[in-house]
Amino acid sequence: MKMLLIDFGSTYTKVALVSLDPPGLLATAQAPTTVESDLMEGLETALESFSTAQLNGVTARRACSSAAGGLRIVAVGLVPGLTVKAAREAALGAGARVLSAYGYTLNQEEIDEIYNLKPDLLLLAGGTDGGNRQVILENAARIADARLAVPVIVAGNKSAAYEAASLLEGKVPRVVVTGNVMPEVNRLQVEPARKAIRELYLSEITRARGLEKIQQQVGLVMPTPLAVMQAGELYWKDTGKEVIIVDLGGATTDIHSFADGRPRGGGRIVKGPPEPLVKRSVEGDLGLRVSLSALLTVIPPEEVVKELPFVAETEELLGYVRNIASSRALLPRNNRERAYDGAIAVCAIREALRRHAGYLTETYTPEGRLWVQEGKDLTGVAAVIATGGALIQGDNPGLVLKAGLAQKDPRVLSPRSPQILIDRAYLLATVGLLAEEWPEVARAVLRETLLPLGGIAG
Repeated sequence: MKMLLIDFGSTYTKVALVSLDPPGLLATAQAPTTVESDLMEGLETALESFSTAQLNGVTARRACSSAAGGLRIVAVGLVPGLTVKAAREAALGAGARVLSAYGYTLNQEEIDEIYNLKPDLLLLAGGTDGGNRQVILENAARIADARLAVPVIVAGNKSAAYEAASLLEGKVPRVVVTGNVMPEVNRLQVEPARKAIRELYLSEITRARGLEKIQQQVGLVMPTPLAVMQAGELYWKDTGKEVIIVDLGGATTDIHSFADGRPRGGGRIVKGPPEPLVKRSVEGDLGLRVSLSALLTVIPPEEVVKELPFVAETEELLGYVRNIASSRALLPRNNRERAYDGAIAVCAIREALRRHAGYLTETYTPEGRLWVQEGKDLTGVAAVIATGGALIQGDNPGLVLKAGLAQKDPRVLSPRSPQILIDRAYLLATVGLLAEEWPEVARAVLRETLLPLGGIAG
């Protein structure tokens, strides 16, 4: 028995052929993703790499997708640091890209912004259970009046959730009520919302995005980032090691952390709401192809050039970026261009980890100096798994990742001396697609793809 696992990426469509019994990887292939026409065209090109004999015995297909922007969500809550943050975590944990997040009562300007963002889904939260009812009801009424053509998941105060849903019924394409993302102050509960998001993705969003054909033909079951997250959860639970996944893509750089994030040093106090054990951040301005121009507005070209192993002018780098803008599937043609990709990757990893990890701030009290920790302390994470084309296909992914992990600010609580593993066959999404129903096959594929590259200590 064989199975095809397909990942429609923003730049490339990757296909893995696996054996279900005995479990194992048989072959892989990839081709440029054909977003502008029909995603099936790129898939068919990739499948041409397999022989007829290899494809004999394929009994099932499963797919994930991050093509054409992936799953895009707007989050609305009450307090920015509490229910808005909880709503963001739920959306990110479901494999979505959060286009924007809003707190308190929506005004007309914000309603207009949401309309122009054209999200796939709106996650409406607000109020702990039995707490504030007014804001979630006001926001539901404003969304209903605007007749935003987007499904809404209500994940707020249980005392007002169904009333909010009744205000939205008939005014938006679909309304779903699920558990409150923050039922009590400083207690996250994101799993019900994550489940609701995935169900809506399969039942509503794939059709609205024109992916219904893909869903029927190849079994589109989840967004790619959710598949990668499920692979990370499998590794984390099987090994008992805290781990981070660095997923360097063409459109975004995603960081997944599987760690409690509690302070590892004394003399600290923690500020802010609790962090989830499984956390994902997605940086839409740090991709190496689709969003490369945006990356160079965040990270000055002069900083990228400093990471090169040779002296170069910034104009040469910018010329390479312009070439990529004209052809997103462009691969480096020589060692010099590979070095440019590597330097860009170093800067993207460093910045994405800085945003994802916690941070220390010094403060003074009558009792003396204290450190205030905001976010997760990831300094003791045991392993970092690297994936994404720029790393996997690069000349020396270990050196690139080591340089990206080296933060210039010691107050950033990113990993200090983890073991580095590379997803050498680009199969983390494949592992995630298998993890729920075929965990032993998933483990076999994970063993095939994870290549240890040592650590960064010393």
